[in-house]
Amino acid sequence: MKKLLLVVSLWAAASALTLVGAQDAKPPNLAPYFPTPPAVVKAMIELGELKPGELLYDLGSGDGRIVIMAAQAFGARAVGFEIDQKLVYQSRERIEKRKLGALASIEERDLMAADFSKPDLITVYLLPSSNDKIQPLLEDQVKPGARVVSHDFTFRGWEIAKEIVVEDPTDEEIPTHKLFLYRR
Repeated sequence: MKKLLLVVSLWAAASALTLVGAQDAKPPNLAPYFPTPPAVVKAMIELGELKPGELLYDLGSGDGRIVIMAAQAFGARAVGFEIDQKLVYQSRERIEKRKLGALASIEERDLMAADFSKPDLITVYLLPSSNDKIQPLLEDQVKPGARVVSHDFTFRGWEIAKEIVVEDPTDEEIPTHKLFLYRR
């Protein structure tokens, strides 16, 4: 009887710890923060043919540089999705400093729970495995006519509408960047 009571007690304790851990668990980070060079940011937005007033989503928005350029230089509405609280805070500060709050925003959000049915353009700089994870969501939700631009990594099975190479001589580590445009 003591052994049964001990097993039940241990099971209850483990279950309680699992529930507490599940409540505090953060969604997985789908890519490390690696800033996109300004020339590549501009090329991504231009390749995606973003027009004033259109809506851009940047997945894994880091410090907000794509969102900021889309709003500031292209007159588009732009939303960034970022999981890292520090980067969310930094991005929001940069947006506020530039007085772009009417056009630009950053959401602290798990990409796997996001709604992708509204944007005209989605920009992505995630790992290949992360592209694989979000691909079914994009396939199910992205509206007809929307564009997706991916930096360096492709989406499996999607037809590439256009591919360009952007040279960045200021980047000694990675001076060449590939961009892929997809039309849905």
